[in-house]
Amino acid sequence: MKSLLKSLILLVGLSIITKANAQIELPQDMAKWKFSVEQGKNCEATIVAEVIIVPNWHINAILLPKGAFGFASQFNLEKSPNYKLIGGVKEPKPHQTHDPVSDEDVAIHEGKVIFKQKIQILSKKDFVLNGSYAFQPCDETHCLFPYDAKFTLKVKGCEDGTAQIEETPKNESITQTTAITPGESKKDDQSEKAAIKETKKITPSKEKPKKSGSLWGTFFLAFLGGFAAIIMPCVFPMIPMTVSFFTKRSKTPALGRRNAFIYGGSIIAIHVLLGGIVVITRASSLLNEMSTNVYFNIFFFLMLFVFGLSFLGAFEIQLPAKWTNKADEKADKGGVVGIFFMALVLSLASFSCTGPILGSLLVGISSSGGDSALMVGMFAFGLALALPFMLFAMFPSWLNSMPSSGGWLNVVKVFLGFLEIAFAFKFLSTADTTMQWHLLEREVFISIWIAVFGTLALYLLGKVRLPHDSPVEKLSVGRTMMATLTIAFTFYLIPGLWGAPLKLVNAFLPPDFYAESPNGVGGSGESTISASEVHVDGMHKGPKGLMAFNDYDKALAYAKKVNKPLFVDFTGWGCVNCRRMEQSVWGQPGIIEHLRDDVVIVSLYVDERTELPKDEQRTIKVNGQDFSIVTIGNKWTAKQIEEYKTSSQPYYVLQTPEGKDIPVGSADYQNHGSPEVFKKWLEKGLDTYKK
Repeated sequence: MKSLLKSLILLVGLSIITKANAQIELPQDMAKWKFSVEQGKNCEATIVAEVIIVPNWHINAILLPKGAFGFASQFNLEKSPNYKLIGGVKEPKPHQTHDPVSDEDVAIHEGKVIFKQKIQILSKKDFVLNGSYAFQPCDETHCLFPYDAKFTLKVKGCEDGTAQIEETPKNESITQTTAITPGESKKDDQSEKAAIKETKKITPSKEKPKKSGSLWGTFFLAFLGGFAAIIMPCVFPMIPMTVSFFTKRSKTPALGRRNAFIYGGSIIAIHVLLGGIVVITRASSLLNEMSTNVYFNIFFFLMLFVFGLSFLGAFEIQLPAKWTNKADEKADKGGVVGIFFMALVLSLASFSCTGPILGSLLVGISSSGGDSALMVGMFAFGLALALPFMLFAMFPSWLNSMPSSGGWLNVVKVFLGFLEIAFAFKFLSTADTTMQWHLLEREVFISIWIAVFGTLALYLLGKVRLPHDSPVEKLSVGRTMMATLTIAFTFYLIPGLWGAPLKLVNAFLPPDFYAESPNGVGGSGESTISASEVHVDGMHKGPKGLMAFNDYDKALAYAKKVNKPLFVDFTGWGCVNCRRMEQSVWGQPGIIEHLRDDVVIVSLYVDERTELPKDEQRTIKVNGQDFSIVTIGNKWTAKQIEEYKTSSQPYYVLQTPEGKDIPVGSADYQNHGSPEVFKKWLEKGLDTYKK
């Protein structure tokens, strides 16, 4: 009995010691990065980043789906005269899914991940390569703060056309990054291997169904794009002319159908070939890298905007005439080769109409689905473009039922032009939100869409004429219906200026708290606390329309002024679980009233990238490692770690107006994710403060 009692006491003591020595969860412990160089031929080398992610954790992909606001992982090499980059970063296929609460697509990596970047060595002397990386680890319940660091690698120069790079076993690190503690033990290596083994068992079952569905979605989207290209003024009139050419020129109807099928197959082959060129030249990887880069998002905006203007008739985007002339000369030779070049002539001659549609698809598909999706998309686009030629060749009598060419073709072209311009602003919005410029906030974005679709409605009604339009004497039924739907959509957007959620298009809009006016235009939204608080320095409209601060000192000063407790919200722009809490918990009856009336909210974004003044930058020790405080996000991360010994988000605490914690503990997604539990914690804190 005594020995049993001693054992129990020992176990309790060990438990207490373990808890006392428990370390803070740090991102660099959840995903360890190692770097190496792989030797190549012809002065080429590959910089390899091997990431070992512990079980049940994940990091975001380098390429995030369009519209996602998560923190994209980064792997960059600094510019140097010693080498040049070959293509973009090669990333393995991530696991893709849709989060219904945050209403965004997410792409993640688990287990072992390898990123690769090819370089061409230009120096004959040995040199040091400098690079950087960044990531944010998350599990099912919370995310840690984003982490970024630099690394260096020693590379030997190249002579006689061969890269003389220091020999290194494949995937073995030459130089360890600053995120990895020197002297890792064998036990750590074993745990890493276990993590890889465990992930290999789990990951495939998740990805297979998603991949199929994603490719079918890509096929459908690209097929619709090809169908839209058919009814362009540059393509539609070619259908009866081309089919009649084959049927009349051929000796038998069967031979005419065969030639038309070869013609359609050639159209498909040309578009698949174009997709193959994009993949082989790694242009798709470049587009992937572009999609997460602020400057390339601006480039995409300008490109789509120009495409839209060309559809409106401002100018025509045409390929050099000599390309079309050379292809036309080959088409006169006859036979299968001649038919192929006839298809090429169609593709080149119709580029002014199909180019903007195809360009938009190339950007959208390659930036969200990778090489496989790009090839499927190009096949689907070519198939939709070729089908009319093949079907009308099989059933020539259908040609008599085709609508004649006319002004309606230009109407379709202009309609697509307005859509191109509207969706171009999504790319500009992504750049603006990422950099926190606050130039294209929610009201501005909605106003632009109201103007675009309002003008489109007036055009469809014949009240606005563009360069290639003829006077509208009467409206067709189809044009009237499209005008009616466009007017209805325009009126649907207008309440968004006053804070309406606009659920139908919310995925395309900036977040509801990324807005200029605290409560919508006019400040008449239901989340208004009082007229005076709208103009408080530092206060703005936050999640669920609640007024909030982003600066702790300003929030604390205001809490003292109004004698209310402080609701401290450690959050992140790319924190999915934070959005879940805000959407499913904050807005519930009995909770939103307390957050609106009884507390002062301060949201501290740990991934805010704005740099601090030099005199506020410093370095602290976390688990024996240096942690640099350079940005505003670093500042709030350090505050959370130093005061609460944790680094996960969302994380909520209640404080008195003097900045002291109210003794009711903290709240988070894992333990307070239901409205009932969160409400009890919040009301207990308010009651304790009153007492």
